[in-house]
Amino acid sequence: MISITLPSRSFLRVPAVDPVLVLAVATLLSLSMVMVFSAAIGTHGGVQGGFVILVKHSFSIVLALFLGFVAASVPLRFWRQANRPLLGLSTVLLVLVLIPGIGHEVNGSTRWLPLGFMRFQPSELVKVVTVLFLADHFVRNSESMDSFRISILEPAFVIGMLGVLLLLEPDLGCTAVIMMTSVGLMYLSGTRIRYIFGAIVVAVCAVAVLIIVEPYRLQRVLSFRDPWADPFDTGFQLVQALIALGSGEWFGVGLGASVQKLFYLPHASNDFIVAVIGEELGLIGLVALLVLYGLMLWRIFDIASRAADAGEMFGARVCQGIGLLVVLQAIFHFAVNLGLVPTKGLTLPLMSYGGSSMLVNGLALGIVLSVYQCLPQRSKGR
Repeated sequence: MISITLPSRSFLRVPAVDPVLVLAVATLLSLSMVMVFSAAIGTHGGVQGGFVILVKHSFSIVLALFLGFVAASVPLRFWRQANRPLLGLSTVLLVLVLIPGIGHEVNGSTRWLPLGFMRFQPSELVKVVTVLFLADHFVRNSESMDSFRISILEPAFVIGMLGVLLLLEPDLGCTAVIMMTSVGLMYLSGTRIRYIFGAIVVAVCAVAVLIIVEPYRLQRVLSFRDPWADPFDTGFQLVQALIALGSGEWFGVGLGASVQKLFYLPHASNDFIVAVIGEELGLIGLVALLVLYGLMLWRIFDIASRAADAGEMFGARVCQGIGLLVVLQAIFHFAVNLGLVPTKGLTLPLMSYGGSSMLVNGLALGIVLSVYQCLPQRSKGR
């Protein structure tokens, strides 16, 4: 029987915050508002359309900050107790997405649930819920991590179930991020290296098969190898991103002056926001963006380290998992824009336009701050 302590007035409290983490996040969100507005001007009907997108994006940020505040205000024990019910809820939402007439389809993928004034993407929630589940599983079974069943088979069953539902949407990018985050948590939790190596081999083979059996995925891989071979069709997105980044050079063409966002660069405000930043702010702007992510990730993993020192291993694993989620998505997004991996629609955390991604990022960072509440007082000033 699973019991959950529900929040009450006394249950919630005003959270303490890590000032460096909050500063990095606030700077990223501020830059996000500027760059999303700039990118939207070129693809949503000029300045007026850009303001509409900016209002929607700002609303998502406000909701994300509120959700983060609530998540940080709730004691960490609630998140540990709630991980399995949340996993069940996420699974139900993934099933609902696949039911005709309920799920909303965009560009051939059915990933959204209509919620009146907005659409929600359950796959974004699944990422964080998977981290909560794995953190609890590995901590509860910390004395049995030498067991192949405990460290590999049981987590793989849950991840595989979620992966099948995600691939039916289809959403290979989200599936890959969850798989790599899970492998990272397995390693950090003490799973034997030979088990992890075997899991990686199986995962790579599975991804290869999924690419080969779907013509559109195979075409993406082939066009990624030489996008200039067909620059007006299969290689169009990558070619336009590379042109944007090359045009920016060191210092960029100037804020708002991007040419590629003017109907050349598809999905400029979300999937290719880095290309717009590179064109308008140049290499210096991209380096500054990477510094902000590095600062944020340093604080997340530092909180994880201090939680482990304080004996709060669930909190440590949660922070490590959320840190891995952020860094893997950021790496994927940069790699797609730079032509280092095949084109795949993954948002840049805290930067790209997209309500579901922003809300879940707010939730994830709120949970990190919930872990921060568990640290000894003397440790919070570090």
